[in-house]
Amino acid sequence: MTTRTYSPRLSEIERRWFVVDASGQTLGRLATQVAQLLAGKHKPSFATHIDTGDHVIVINASRIAVGGDKLTTKMYARHSGYPGGFRQETLGDLLARRPEEVIRRAVKGMLPRNRLGVQQLRKLKIYAGSDHPHEAQQPEVLAPTSAPAGRANPAASSHAAATATRPVAATAPAPDATEAVGGESAA
Repeated sequence: MTTRTYSPRLSEIERRWFVVDASGQTLGRLATQVAQLLAGKHKPSFATHIDTGDHVIVINASRIAVGGDKLTTKMYARHSGYPGGFRQETLGDLLARRPEEVIRRAVKGMLPRNRLGVQQLRKLKIYAGSDHPHEAQQPEVLAPTSAPAGRANPAASSHAAATATRPVAATAPAPDATEAVGGESAA
């Protein structure tokens, strides 16, 4: 008996719409969550060679958070193709000029580098403000992801969590002195 690998048909793929609020979220964590939704990795019918992903709407792109001094040190480069056409700008400058482009580039780097990745990226809609024109699709609001416990509070370590107060196992009460001698009083 041979088992056949399941491959979803294009008619079987159900696409949903999600809204993700980017305000206060870390750029990389948000991009990872969005890329997985676009690729369809959250679905049991995921296939690497077929676009099974959903549509994602990102709002409040201008209020994204980054760690450290990345606003001044992270550089975005492009070239026009002409001599002397090399241009680069910092994350802070690009965020002020085109905040949608920052999230689009982060998500694009997490998708396949072929026609499938281009097709998946077309389902991403990014808006700098809180308004979007996709209310007719009835998108589901997606809860923001939280940072791992170790990252959110550097003082909390796995050792501190392991040595925290644990409930003590219930033990039987110690017998009284009167019961120890077989019911006779010790006095």
